[in-house]
Amino acid sequence: MDADIRHLRLRTGITVPYLVQDNRQYRGRDDDGATPVLLLHAWGESRRSFDRLIPHLAGHRIYAPDLRGQGEADKPADGYSLAEQAEDAAAILEALGLPRAAVVGSSSGGYVAQQLAVNHPEMVTALVLVGSPLSLQGRPAFADEVDTLSDPLDEAWVRDSLPWFPLVHDVPAWYIEDRVRDGLLMPAHAWKAILNGLCDATPPTESGTILAPTLILWGAQDNLLPRSGQETLAARIPGAALKVYPDVAHLVLWECPDRVSEDINAFLRALG
Repeated sequence: MDADIRHLRLRTGITVPYLVQDNRQYRGRDDDGATPVLLLHAWGESRRSFDRLIPHLAGHRIYAPDLRGQGEADKPADGYSLAEQAEDAAAILEALGLPRAAVVGSSSGGYVAQQLAVNHPEMVTALVLVGSPLSLQGRPAFADEVDTLSDPLDEAWVRDSLPWFPLVHDVPAWYIEDRVRDGLLMPAHAWKAILNGLCDATPPTESGTILAPTLILWGAQDNLLPRSGQETLAARIPGAALKVYPDVAHLVLWECPDRVSEDINAFLRALG
């Protein structure tokens, strides 16, 4: 598999790094019918959160950027509303020269993906929402704690934030350490502004209609997103399929990337 890191200067004014990996059988052919896949990571993470998933997304050219304020992307003072985060995603596709792509969003990355699909339906050929919310209005319990953050960020705080999302399955220690590094790469203003941008927004499925074929993957042990919300999300997206992993919690991507990759591959193959 061929993978490398490149950088994009977006029309929205920021520069973001991205990983590109070609998992197609016939590499270098742009006419092989394979849909490019854009991966959108969760709040507080980076493109590296997909490291255990990307090798198993067979038959596709994969693009995984760091999003504004996170990873090694630019971290400006503003631009963090949900609409602006979705516009960054659209600008990434434009800068890549991709008129359309399948979009996979993990957790809040799926919220951004939903807004992208509402605002730019022509760009999204398919949507996969992995442990993603119907709504973030009402603010999660930990939002008040995030609002108290200041720089420099305390590594102990980042580590202590991980149990906000309990795990059912063991996750490799190196992967956990990578997520701690992701958290430390973010300044306090980015932690706060991204979360507030998500929580202040009108939920995407209340502001418009998602037309793209959609697969929703959710863990039944999720302590943040109730099943009723996932069922409502599926009902609001015509033809959407909801697949429940009974023994998985909120961090679906962390806990079972093998199952997620299998389901994404099958979903995209079925679309032709």
